[in-house]
Amino acid sequence: MPLNILILGGTSFLGPHLITALLSSNHTITLLNRGTKPAPPGTTQLIGDRLSPDGGLSAITSSNLTFDAVIDTWSGAPSAVTHAVDTLGSRTKYYVYVSSLSVYDFTPKPGDTLPDEDTPLYDVTKPDADKLEYQYNKRSSEITVEKLQSPECGVIIVRPGVILGPREAPIIERGRLTWWLDRLSRGGRTVAPGPRELGLQIVDARDLAGFVVQGLEKGLQGVFNLIGREVTGGGAELVWKTAREIEEAGVGAWVELPLWLDGESEEYGAVYRWDDKRAREAGLRCRDIGETVRDTWEWMKNGESKPEHAPEGYKGTLLGLSKEKEVKLLG
Repeated sequence: MPLNILILGGTSFLGPHLITALLSSNHTITLLNRGTKPAPPGTTQLIGDRLSPDGGLSAITSSNLTFDAVIDTWSGAPSAVTHAVDTLGSRTKYYVYVSSLSVYDFTPKPGDTLPDEDTPLYDVTKPDADKLEYQYNKRSSEITVEKLQSPECGVIIVRPGVILGPREAPIIERGRLTWWLDRLSRGGRTVAPGPRELGLQIVDARDLAGFVVQGLEKGLQGVFNLIGREVTGGGAELVWKTAREIEEAGVGAWVELPLWLDGESEEYGAVYRWDDKRAREAGLRCRDIGETVRDTWEWMKNGESKPEHAPEGYKGTLLGLSKEKEVKLLG
């Protein structure tokens, strides 16, 4: 049976993939956002700014609209989620919140035991908890959404790890996979942060979207970590460097070398070493990472809204290794 779905936002990275998955199953889609981008074909757009004092939801309340499900991906101030829950909780049968693995208060488990959904969560009540802004925002929003759980309103909270895939970022240097693909396309000797066998866990945005849609169709409820199976691999043209060599060259993990973390660090475990059993048993199916890479490269070359290089004077944080540091690290 087709569902009537409200997506809060829906025009950036995950949103278009949610729309594609929903339309393929003939669901009805309403978007609520600021209207800075045109509504995709097959959707209805309502205009509202979630940072406004009333939460930007008057277009819904004034028309007395109701929905089968609300999908919320908000990462900013938790007040926006509070407004949405207070306003929409009585107008929907399900509320889906796309959170993050960052909500966990991660500590490594001994041996080969992988952390799962029972891992302790970030304490938003401790002094200065909001200094870790992203963790604070996501966990605070989860707490608000969890209060909706009742016979009248089901709740799904998904906690993805690193999300990759087409539409990752509008600027190449703002995306992780986009930066690497652009660098590899330029050829020459390329730094490969090692060790070569270091595994990664990522989730394709399309697989995340598919899980959410199928979950709504099946009446799924609960909390699910969304990450793919661990993958490894390398290329013959790459020049592998150890974590020590990278550190000695003054190169920073994650930002200067997108996606890479020292495999011996606690941060690596917090991002790339998780148990995905619950989500797999609930229906999560993850495509091969090679497909994610190929499709992202195709989008970068020929896709709608394909990314561009950062313009001169761009003020935001840019990812990637400078030419000077790459030369130094390559030796």
